[in-house]
Amino acid sequence: MITRFMDLILMAVDRYSDGWTALRFAVEPNRTHEEGPMIVYFRIAVALLLCCVVPSSVIAQEKPKIFLGASSKTLGYSPLWVGARKGFFEQQGLDVQLVLLRGMPMTVQALSAGSLHIGSGGAEPYIDASERGLDFILTGGVINGTAQFIIAAKNIKTYEDLRGATFGTASLTGGTITVLREALKLKGLEYPRDYKLLIIAGGSATNLAALQSGQISATTVAVPLNYAAEEAGFNVIGKLSDGVPYFQTNVIATRRSWAEKNRPVMVRFMRAMVESLRWLHENREAAIDFLAKEMQLKPVHARKGWEFYTQNRFWPPDGEVTIEGLKYNIRIYAEQTGAKGPLPEPGKYVDQSYLHEALKQLEKR
Repeated sequence: MITRFMDLILMAVDRYSDGWTALRFAVEPNRTHEEGPMIVYFRIAVALLLCCVVPSSVIAQEKPKIFLGASSKTLGYSPLWVGARKGFFEQQGLDVQLVLLRGMPMTVQALSAGSLHIGSGGAEPYIDASERGLDFILTGGVINGTAQFIIAAKNIKTYEDLRGATFGTASLTGGTITVLREALKLKGLEYPRDYKLLIIAGGSATNLAALQSGQISATTVAVPLNYAAEEAGFNVIGKLSDGVPYFQTNVIATRRSWAEKNRPVMVRFMRAMVESLRWLHENREAAIDFLAKEMQLKPVHARKGWEFYTQNRFWPPDGEVTIEGLKYNIRIYAEQTGAKGPLPEPGKYVDQSYLHEALKQLEKR
């Protein structure tokens, strides 16, 4: 890009100096058409002047293209869309292509294959991939808590009524389904003895549609779709945070090898994420309007959702993961996989050095 820019400068100088030369020949027709030292000096001077007055961003290197994967497009994932739509990634000199995928398995597979540079979604699939030898690291948080409610058909009103129910879920692994199974276990319901799981890709909205059609009898929906479910006459059985108060629902993940090789890029990405999260917290009305339009929500639901996520700090203003919550993720993952021995510390999977560097840059601003 720099070479192309210099070529354009020289072309402009050539045209300018040729015009200046033509003017001199018009005034002094007997002068030979020979480029003297003054013309050469003139070209150099103009080129240097143009380099000084043109913004440095013009001659900077092209923006690195980053493919960012999202396994769902719901209110909780909004910080990713804020970064893309409100220009925070672009302000950091990044060309971030936000790719919506169908659930966590596809997101993890794409990140493993290198089709994605950065992924998001539940922590456990990335932990599992790390345990299988992939160099995944968690670099920050997007949703630091469980914002899902258990919604059931009109004839189901209690946890006990859920025996024999078929739950809709985006996958058999990942944050939401892990917390659901743990919350139901605390109520005496074991999988697969007491209920079934049916994979329905697409997140809370498609789960709610499946409930409305009778395809399933219960599901989890994230705030604010619980309000829409109540308005439609469905029953709210409880919220997952009642059973699991600390949990890392959604993370930012990448390959350690890629992040280290592209450390300045990763730091800029994390800085953009922090800017996006803080914008959501600090711009109430603008954020609510954005959420209503981008997530196609009723304004009243967007407002309630914004209040829920900000008041509970489920969107972490500084972009960090909740270590206490991640410990719970690890414990549940170990129980489900039958892992033996002491539980690993979160530090085995987390590297927030990119985030910390980004926060230092923001403090100096």
